[in-house]
Amino acid sequence: MPDSSTRSTPSAAQPSRRTLLAAGAGVTAGVTAALAADGTAAARPAPADGSLRALVSRMTLEEKVGQLFVMRVYGHSATAPDQADIDANLTEIGVRTAAELVEKYRVGGVIYFTWAHNTRDPHQIAELSDGIQRASLGLPRGLPVLISTDQEHGIVARVGAPATLLPGAMAVGAGGSRSDARALGRIAGEELRALGIRQDYAPVADVNVNPANPVIGVRSFGSEPAAVAALVAAEVTGYQRAGVAACAKHFPGHGDTAVDSHTGIPLITHDRAQWEELDAPPFRAAIEAGIDSIMTGHLVVPALDDSGDPATLSRPILTGLLREELGYDGVVVTDSLAMEGVRIKYGDARVPVLALKAGVDQLLNPPDLDLAWNAVLTAVREGELTEDRLDESILRVLRLKARLGLFREPYTSSREVDRTVGVRAHLAAADRIAERTTTLLVNEGRLLPLSRRRTPKVLVVGADPASPSGTTGPPTGVLAGALGELGFTATARSTGTSPSAAVIAGAVAAAGAADAVVVATYNVTAGSGQRTLVRELLATGRPVAVVALRNPYDVAHLPGAPAVLAAYSWTDVEVRAAARVLAGRVRPRGRLPVPVVRADDPSAVLFPVGHGLSYRT
Repeated sequence: MPDSSTRSTPSAAQPSRRTLLAAGAGVTAGVTAALAADGTAAARPAPADGSLRALVSRMTLEEKVGQLFVMRVYGHSATAPDQADIDANLTEIGVRTAAELVEKYRVGGVIYFTWAHNTRDPHQIAELSDGIQRASLGLPRGLPVLISTDQEHGIVARVGAPATLLPGAMAVGAGGSRSDARALGRIAGEELRALGIRQDYAPVADVNVNPANPVIGVRSFGSEPAAVAALVAAEVTGYQRAGVAACAKHFPGHGDTAVDSHTGIPLITHDRAQWEELDAPPFRAAIEAGIDSIMTGHLVVPALDDSGDPATLSRPILTGLLREELGYDGVVVTDSLAMEGVRIKYGDARVPVLALKAGVDQLLNPPDLDLAWNAVLTAVREGELTEDRLDESILRVLRLKARLGLFREPYTSSREVDRTVGVRAHLAAADRIAERTTTLLVNEGRLLPLSRRRTPKVLVVGADPASPSGTTGPPTGVLAGALGELGFTATARSTGTSPSAAVIAGAVAAAGAADAVVVATYNVTAGSGQRTLVRELLATGRPVAVVALRNPYDVAHLPGAPAVLAAYSWTDVEVRAAARVLAGRVRPRGRLPVPVVRADDPSAVLFPVGHGLSYRT
């Protein structure tokens, strides 16, 4: 059963904020002064720094260690998750519920994941957030929990519909609008805050200069450092004006790698001058915009630290470069400590200790929390880490919690969920932003837009990758449905990412009954069956238009395609925007934020940054 509370008003089930903060936070003058006589939050400034230092001084060593960790936990409820989630928690963490996690380890943060069953629907998420806050604030010297998630939008989103899902970073890069980036951050931030999520691990500040990058790609705004920097700063401003901490990632820059740090250790070969030119600008811009947090990358960058340690564990990078040279004094959070990029060299017991020595403040999602927690505790007791070093990080985290209003108002409001999450104005804004991102790369013979009069029957075929969290999918079905709403008779036929000869033959046969064919592609390569599919559909003589669902680089492998659109993601909002462009309901306005090189000669640019066609009027 979900947690039951009236979240918006104190009750027996939910103690008043005055009671919780007075009992749990040590009755500091700065905190209690921010509370009105009736126990409700007054519109006062956040607790003063002296009050926060007093909180730290009252904490036990075990509580201090816990404040440094941000941990996953399974279940839709803080106290009554499903049995399968209880079993998973017992196996992985040694607790049954989120409430037990907070009580046992006094963690300072919790991260939500779709796969951990934390994000079923808006009211459930808000109730889970409140349950976690009640569990923590009800403890002796209890503190509010900083709840976080990865809500980049585009292909990475943990909170799905009916929340508003917006275009991803490369799509926004194709739109090129700082105003749209700022609006995206504001809308996303307002909705997350209503759900009790106060830290978002976005935006991605990596400059994607490597088309073969297996983990960043369309999660980046593009390949031009200045353009990426401008959009990062705008999105940061949007998030933080909405009361949610943004988090620029992955420092010092994950854009030029052919290795996924989830499975290996990427090596960045940029020299210091190249780093300054290519990787640094978005992080500098984020800092200048007042970014609340920065996430480390599990990357080896010899030009910045020749020890062979990943940046997450590198004092020269995190303290020397980020803090001392760039002047950043906000919260530094690791990327997930469960990723192989940070585990291979030292092992799980050493990683959290070395990260803290390097300058990290928050330790995100260790694979074995008990091992990591005890490793830090032992390091302090044995003198490898000082308690003063822990206090530095805890104070940064508490300052962030104070700025976000968690000491004044840790709980959510049902009314705020209903009037904020997935509301019509937000959904309409998402559609408008998406329409400004769709990029027309090729349009021979003015094939597009399609005409309901000349080509009323449309066959939609192609790849159907698993839909990003919370979208309806499959993309061929979404595309056909959207074309149907626009007056076409559209039929969807999934052919997959590696269509067989039989599947291709079936699609060709179906094309015989259509007036036009739309092919949705996904990460086309030189030997991909998707190339054969397009070629054989072209041989039918039917008009064929391609929609690249993810990477705009697909166009380089489809030289015969007479019309190609780049959508940058296969989420509903971007697929439906592509349908409106196909149908001529809106004009294509996107411009490539990355160059597309020739498939047969990577040294030659096929389409440069800024390329994008439109329809003649």
